[in-house]
Amino acid sequence: MKPFTGNIIEIAKANSNYRKEVATVTGSQVVVMSIPPNDDVGEEVHHDVDQTLLFVAGTGKTVLNGEEGLIEMGTMAVVPRGTRHNFINMGEGDLKIVTVYAPPHHKVGTVHATKADAEADTEDHYE
Repeated sequence: MKPFTGNIIEIAKANSNYRKEVATVTGSQVVVMSIPPNDDVGEEVHHDVDQTLLFVAGTGKTVLNGEEGLIEMGTMAVVPRGTRHNFINMGEGDLKIVTVYAPPHHKVGTVHATKADAEADTEDHYE
C-alpha cells in the first residue's frame, strides 16, 4: 500500500474501462468505472462492504432496494452493506463513476475493460 494523490474527477472522466482500481489502503479502496449508454453496473448486494459512489459525468438512474433516483453530474450514492443496488446509464455518453469501497473489495491492480470481463473474473476479490 502506498499513498495516492491525484485529480480523481479527471482520472474518472479519462477512464474508458468498465472498472479500474486506483488506490487501495487497509480500510478502503478507490475505483473508477465507465458504463456505456444503455448499460448498467449490474444489480448486486455486497454483504461485507459499504460503497460510496460519486457520478462525475453522464446521466442515469439509481436503484437502491427498489427505490429509483436520478443520476446527474455531482450525484452521490451511499450504499450500506446489504443494500440491493444498481446504477443504469440512461444518457447518450458514458456514465463516469468514482466509487469508494470500505473495506477494499477488488484486487489491487484490477482492470476490467468491459462488464463481461468483470463478470468472467472469478478471482477478483480483495484478500
